[in-house]
Amino acid sequence: MSDLRDITMPKWGMSMTEGDLAAWQIAVGDRVEVGQLVCEVETDKITGQVESPVAGIVRRLVAAPGDNVPVGGLLAIVSDAEA
Repeated sequence: MSDLRDITMPKWGMSMTEGDLAAWQIAVGDRVEVGQLVCEVETDKITGQVESPVAGIVRRLVAAPGDNVPVGGLLAIVSDAEA
């Protein structure tokens, strides 16, 4: 059975409620490892790099560059190779 895992918008500060996806560093079909840079996010205070909290194959990029995503919102879906 396949195991789907999420990459979500992180919360980088007490007041952060959302972020704008600036650019993807991965594509559908890529293999990602824990800690690998997957995208860049801009907030009203900083621009930061999001690292993957999971390992696997990128199955879907849910957000597109320019999208405003709430903290905890889905950015991408990753699964094991069998999915």
